[in-house]
Amino acid sequence: MSENSADVFDLDRIRSLVELMKENGVSEIDLEDNGQRVKLTRGVPGAAGAVAPVAAPAFVETAAPAAPAPAAPAEPESDDSKFIKTIASPMVGTFYASPRTDKPPFVKVGDVVSPEKTVCIIEAMKVFNEVQAETSGKIVATLVKNGDMVEYGTPLFKVDVRG
Repeated sequence: MSENSADVFDLDRIRSLVELMKENGVSEIDLEDNGQRVKLTRGVPGAAGAVAPVAAPAFVETAAPAAPAPAAPAEPESDDSKFIKTIASPMVGTFYASPRTDKPPFVKVGDVVSPEKTVCIIEAMKVFNEVQAETSGKIVATLVKNGDMVEYGTPLFKVDVRG
């Protein structure tokens, strides 16, 4: 690495990134430079420090939503609910269903997904983070609209894991 190139693992640089995250209310930054990668996550339960491994989407059981929802008529619980998983946002940011406005969404209701399938993008501080399904099954509901702001743990999609 040349002298002019900044080391992404420089402690002072990491500290300034963490301060920037605190000041702007950002919970995650994922940077790559000259083959070096650093992902900073804050405010995530179980995170030991500022540098964390690449995080997968959080999964939330449908019976226990991550955030209080507006009052709605209660649906009778069926045996099918145990086969429904919710793909939740792994970070705070803006939800995008497609890679560009002129492109179709990554997934729509009825699509079958595998764990590696990109289901959406969450943009935070001009960084576009692809979110993978992390489960196999059929998309049965999209829970947010394109351009919506999401928090960590916001339910994004419901997936029937039976396929």
